[in-house]
Amino acid sequence: MNGNEFRFFLSCDISLPVAFRIERLEGNLPAAKSSSSEIDSPSEERRAELYVECGLYIDGAPFGLPMRTRLESSGKPYCWNELITLSTKYRDLTAHSQLALTVWDVSCVKDKGLIGGATILLFNSKKQLKTGKEKLRLWSGKEADGSFPTTTPGKVPRHERGELERLEKLANKYERGQIQRVDWLDRLTFKTMEKMKEKESCRNGSSHLYLVVDFCSFEHRVVFQESGANFFSPIPVSSTNELVTVWDPEVGKINPSEHKQLKLARSLTRGIIDRDLKPSSNERKSIQRILKYPPTRTLSGDERQLLWKFRFSLMSEKKALTKFLRCVEWSDLQEAKQAIELMGKWETIDVTDALELLSPIFESEEVRAYAVSVLERADDEELQCYLLQLVQALRFERSDKSRLSHFLVQRSLCNIELASFLRCYVALELHDPAYAKRFYCTYEILEDNMMKLTAGINGEEDGYKLWQSLVRQTELTAQLCSIMRDVRNVRGGTQKKIEKLRQLLSGLLSELTYFEEPIRSPLAPGVLITGIVPSESSIFKSALHPLRLTFRTENGGSYKIIFKKGDDLRQDQLVVQMVSLMDRLLKLENLDMHLTPYRVLATGPDEGMLEFIPSSSLAHILSEHRSIVSYLQKFHPDEDGPFGITATCLETFIKSCAGYSVITYILGIGDRHLDNLLLRDDGRLFHVDFGFILGRDPKPFPPPMKLCKEMVEAMGGAESQYYTRFKSYCCEAYNILRKSSNLILNLFYLMAGSNIPDIASDPEKGILKLQEKFRLDLDDEDSIHFFQDLINESVSALFPQMVETIHRWAQYWR
Repeated sequence: MNGNEFRFFLSCDISLPVAFRIERLEGNLPAAKSSSSEIDSPSEERRAELYVECGLYIDGAPFGLPMRTRLESSGKPYCWNELITLSTKYRDLTAHSQLALTVWDVSCVKDKGLIGGATILLFNSKKQLKTGKEKLRLWSGKEADGSFPTTTPGKVPRHERGELERLEKLANKYERGQIQRVDWLDRLTFKTMEKMKEKESCRNGSSHLYLVVDFCSFEHRVVFQESGANFFSPIPVSSTNELVTVWDPEVGKINPSEHKQLKLARSLTRGIIDRDLKPSSNERKSIQRILKYPPTRTLSGDERQLLWKFRFSLMSEKKALTKFLRCVEWSDLQEAKQAIELMGKWETIDVTDALELLSPIFESEEVRAYAVSVLERADDEELQCYLLQLVQALRFERSDKSRLSHFLVQRSLCNIELASFLRCYVALELHDPAYAKRFYCTYEILEDNMMKLTAGINGEEDGYKLWQSLVRQTELTAQLCSIMRDVRNVRGGTQKKIEKLRQLLSGLLSELTYFEEPIRSPLAPGVLITGIVPSESSIFKSALHPLRLTFRTENGGSYKIIFKKGDDLRQDQLVVQMVSLMDRLLKLENLDMHLTPYRVLATGPDEGMLEFIPSSSLAHILSEHRSIVSYLQKFHPDEDGPFGITATCLETFIKSCAGYSVITYILGIGDRHLDNLLLRDDGRLFHVDFGFILGRDPKPFPPPMKLCKEMVEAMGGAESQYYTRFKSYCCEAYNILRKSSNLILNLFYLMAGSNIPDIASDPEKGILKLQEKFRLDLDDEDSIHFFQDLINESVSALFPQMVETIHRWAQYWR
């Protein structure tokens, strides 16, 4: 729904009974008089027994029997939190329907039992049904008056409203989802509001009582409309200049004339005429503009009609096919048949565009099968780049045994790395109950087909042995989870836990030090591991106590991993996959940014493993060596080189800084601090821990990209030639990645149904944020100026440095 649309329900169409919740009574009860004497006793000394009487009035007359809440005598605050359901339905209400609420106290003498009452209209001045919480001021000692207009309105008079009333109105909008949620800011705001309430309560004493009522909410607004009303009756013209709100019942409905015109324009007989149509120069410009749209852009009616009209002349342009298929009315069988015939004759599209056809927008089995046929042209290396998203695309298929699932299985049978990753990705989705059956079906197809493989003439293993080697990966993961549980239960510091780990590996779990048969590493299936080296295994000092394990490999080497339990690595897995893909795209343009796309594999919703890369955090380097340059001088000294280090090392550092600056900006990676920026001995900088992506950040006012002053100082400062080179690399990398924006957007779109936190919360918003980062409205030259301004803005941002210091303090006290 775009920002200009207003979707609503009509009250006359809702057959549900009127319902609302009586929540609580706020304020101090008035002092009561004893029946035996005239001495006032404060309300706190007596035990009041309260109930609320609820009556519906339509046009000033009572309608139906009044309802009552239960008795509440627990003392201040009096809280019922009781749902009241009336016999009247929403369709029976009029514009002047109102609720009369009276609070009674049965503990008082009979004639003194009335506490107060208030009345509230169910529809506001715009004829919209009220929803959410309403705070009604009670008229002390008065029973709620249901006449129209009422003498006991619950709404605080405008001239008496203060800051507190304004904030409560905003809080109500917030609860209805009309105000964007910002966690850290919301907590501060509500804390401040509570303090203001306390001050106001102390200032006013017991002057007013308030009853809080929570009205039911619907998916869209509910607008008043009488049953059987004549929509076409003339609206009385007001003699004043006030604005009149008119509800159009035909909003969103199909215009019969336009629909008929569309059917005629797209009929089969038009096909003969359209074959020879050629677009004019202006129409050609419009078509080219449409073809440049990102895959997230929805085509307007005129744009769809334009592409359909010139479909035959566009068949030689492969970029036009995905746009053409978007303008097909798939519910029209004749039109769908014509589109599928054209699709078969169209210039074959690229693999990256085929990914768009696997998105949830395209439901046609023929279109999705065509996309798979294009994917068959991709080599194994390229297919592995998209495998994570292709597994997610199985969610959008119309059957469990789809063409896509069979394609993925068949390709995996020829490549053990693909088979290993496909099995892991599919097994992880078995935890999603909504799609468990579908993914289990793919898992079974993979298992059945792999078991049927026979041993190759070149000494390849038979299918049974290959499958068992993959199953042992799961067994190994389960044993590592068991070790983590045992280690966590050990009391004492990290050193005691390390001793326990090595003791377990050398004693009870000694079978893990030498496997009976080599196991394919889940992170790198091409590497055969033969056992864990206890003396080289350790535990990181952090809350989750991740394991750092060193495995022996079959060829006599070693392979180090980090195993985590209690942390969802699916988001990290996606980000590192994107870093790896972007590294590949840059290298295809002969630009090696010396990135470090270490491997990450989520083996469960809260467990997984990461490739261990020997490195040090910038926080540790700066505390030990004072500067990045001093650290690099230790490993790559050169008296004649820039800043006393080799030119190669400095170039590596500058390029890696530039690469990650661009990538973290595009992916909107947040929560960057000196502890998750790591530096390798050869000068390569890289990022870890991606808990916040697509613009989310726990810190207020984050800079567009993480570029701390220590990194700039290592390049010789903002005026040096090396810093100028850094900016040049940034702009070059940014423009290269902008050319592949459609591929990156398509991959994220396929993740829309995944359980990755920052995508699942609002997929559409997240993908639009990603699209914004590419600035597709700019040409290459303008984008260079734009990105240079971003760099300057990030370097000059002083506020993040203050937050960095606070973060270091937090780490220190932890």
